[in-house]
Amino acid sequence: METQVNTEEIIQKKQKNNFHGVRPTAAFIGAAWAGLGIGVIAYCIGLWNAHMELNEKGYYFAIILFGLFSAISVQKCVRDRAEGLEVTDIYYGLSWVMTIASIVLLVVGLRNADISLSEKGFYGMSYTLGLFAAIAVQKNTRDIKILDREA
Repeated sequence: METQVNTEEIIQKKQKNNFHGVRPTAAFIGAAWAGLGIGVIAYCIGLWNAHMELNEKGYYFAIILFGLFSAISVQKCVRDRAEGLEVTDIYYGLSWVMTIASIVLLVVGLRNADISLSEKGFYGMSYTLGLFAAIAVQKNTRDIKILDREA
């Protein structure tokens, strides 16, 4: 009796985990990669041309790397939970905390930076574009991999 219940639970989980998505279009995939490239490259070019100390440039570079990784991690956690895959609460919570922390660190750094308001806006917008596009690229990559595996 117990094995029958366990078998039924496993079947229900598998049915719940089935992903019947639509393959992302080439235009959406290209737009996501273009957004990621434009955001990160623009941010890095801005850093390269900025008149600030190397330690400040390193700080802002580390923040974008930190932000990109944490945003992708949040996307993965949210997607895993939506598909019924196990994600620990600690990892899920840390992913959100780190994403928020990376944004707060950027805001605090820009607030205290001795640069023009337009430069601050440029860094904020290119950072936001990079994070959003990284999430879109991760989503597309995962969708394509799942759909290719099912085919």
